[in-house]
Amino acid sequence: RGGRGGGGGGRGRGGRGDNNQISVGDNGGTYQDLIATLQSIDNQSYPAYHDIESIKTGWAAQGPMPFKLFIGRAQSDPFAQPTRCRIVVPSSTAQLPPALYQTKGRAIALADYINRAFHAACVSIGADQSAGGQGWSGPKGGDINIKAPTQNVLEQSAVSVSSSGDVTAQFTLNLPARGRTILGWKAVEIFEKSVPLFVQKSLIYSALNSSRLEHHVYFVEDQSWLRDQLESKGLIAFVPNGAVLPRASGADDRPMQASQRMNLVKFQSPESMCVDFDLPNLKKRIMGMGIRKGISLIVGGGFHGKSTLLSALQLGVYNKVPGDGREFVVCDETAIKIRAEDGRSVTSVDITPFISNLPFGKLTNDFTSMDASGSTSQASNIIEALEVGSNTLLIDEDTCATNFMIRDEKMIELVAPNKEPITPFVKKVESLYNDKGVSSVLVIGGSGDYFAVADSVVMMDSYQCIDVTDRAKEIAKKWNNSISLDSGSFGNLVHRYPIGKAFITTDKVAVRSKSIISYGNVELDLSGLEQIVSDSQTQSISLILRMIPKLSANNDMNMKEILSELEQKLDIGGLDELSPGILHGGLARPRPVEIAGAINRLRCNNSISQKY
Repeated sequence: RGGRGGGGGGRGRGGRGDNNQISVGDNGGTYQDLIATLQSIDNQSYPAYHDIESIKTGWAAQGPMPFKLFIGRAQSDPFAQPTRCRIVVPSSTAQLPPALYQTKGRAIALADYINRAFHAACVSIGADQSAGGQGWSGPKGGDINIKAPTQNVLEQSAVSVSSSGDVTAQFTLNLPARGRTILGWKAVEIFEKSVPLFVQKSLIYSALNSSRLEHHVYFVEDQSWLRDQLESKGLIAFVPNGAVLPRASGADDRPMQASQRMNLVKFQSPESMCVDFDLPNLKKRIMGMGIRKGISLIVGGGFHGKSTLLSALQLGVYNKVPGDGREFVVCDETAIKIRAEDGRSVTSVDITPFISNLPFGKLTNDFTSMDASGSTSQASNIIEALEVGSNTLLIDEDTCATNFMIRDEKMIELVAPNKEPITPFVKKVESLYNDKGVSSVLVIGGSGDYFAVADSVVMMDSYQCIDVTDRAKEIAKKWNNSISLDSGSFGNLVHRYPIGKAFITTDKVAVRSKSIISYGNVELDLSGLEQIVSDSQTQSISLILRMIPKLSANNDMNMKEILSELEQKLDIGGLDELSPGILHGGLARPRPVEIAGAINRLRCNNSISQKY
């Protein structure tokens, strides 16, 4: 077997998995060799765990259920980041029906189901619970964890199924110890009993509920199919009848149960907006509200469900698990939630369609600010979204800059137009659709000026959805005022070029939460990107940012070209492209618009240019 894979090192540095990026030993052999190694290092100092590292060769289990176990850089002590492991079960062992992974979409749904089964198995036998509570000299570690799934079905690295039917599961293991002394017998128990049990319970087709598994795969595929049908019907979104849109709580994305609210109202489409689809796999007709391309308003009183509907739409870019309540709520896959972000960093954005004529002749065709205002940040968010191909904007006035959204005639009379640099969105929303083909869905509760430009208006009344388009148009005519809502063409969009070297950092990169990345000595705040649904997506974004210097070494690729190159790499190589040589089970694929959003928000000097 090769010698020991190196010394112990100091405390784990946490956050980015540095303990897996240092040189890793590659011992490997049979699974019995692994067990023998663990027995031989029992009661030795913790660094002896490096003997079990095997990132390329692996430890091969034989017998009736063959699989291979790979072990990454062993953690430096019991308090460091846990050790990353990978199990590969060949198709001959997994025995998954080829029909369930013959397309990429099905393979993603299949992997999602298996991930849920693996996670449930961990929880059911208490394998996710660490020993501890007996002080420094007491037993520690021993817990096995796989990334917990969400309500959304994402392409992720915790579990994947290859085109040949091999199943890969990646998890973390806190190698057991007492103080800094190896508990070899406990490690033997984990690798000899627990790990094979997880393979048997969750990675083999015969152990899974075949009817539920097949339903899960085809259910998810039908959601993708439905989203693909929107364009042919001239729609940007669809909300099915019977959908449960409210969530259990602000911190719980599961559906609100009837027991939580006596008057829980399921969604029902206005008859005038009802469309139907025949789902190919489930073999049933689904009916609901179709939101057409153009300008759509969601109005109504406070607390009547406006934002709840928009929240469901903004996450309609992802497929949902059966029973979520929002299954088959689908939206244009490029749709992006737009909001104001006071204080965000903006680099070289042409915001002249919305803002010009700043005091002292300051130009806005190449706008840069380390502390953007509400209006300039919202203008930048829209222009950046258009730059990378978003075709639908989702806007809630509650999170917008008021002076960016509207400007009434009283204010115009007091502040002359030539003294106001902002062209409000209400004057641009029509040309945005007519010139650029970009639709807008807006939650509006305080400005009737949008009635005049809207193509459709729905009212939420006690969570009931009512088509009030005709009434809104009548009101718009009744209150027709002298303000012109026609501002001419929308304006030009320019390409911008990320500067590769600006994304180089020699300092630590760590994901602190779903919305915060410590990138070297700067903090990257992604809280304005509301459609990031998992910190696994944030982990992927942190790795992608470090790829920019290679992708844009000559600074000659614009933002859209860089995203296209990244998408091609991920389509071909999967998420392993982001962490070659590292057993990373904590990744999920972000959308291109969120990747661009992260690039745009990184506070680096001269990180983006309009020229190359």
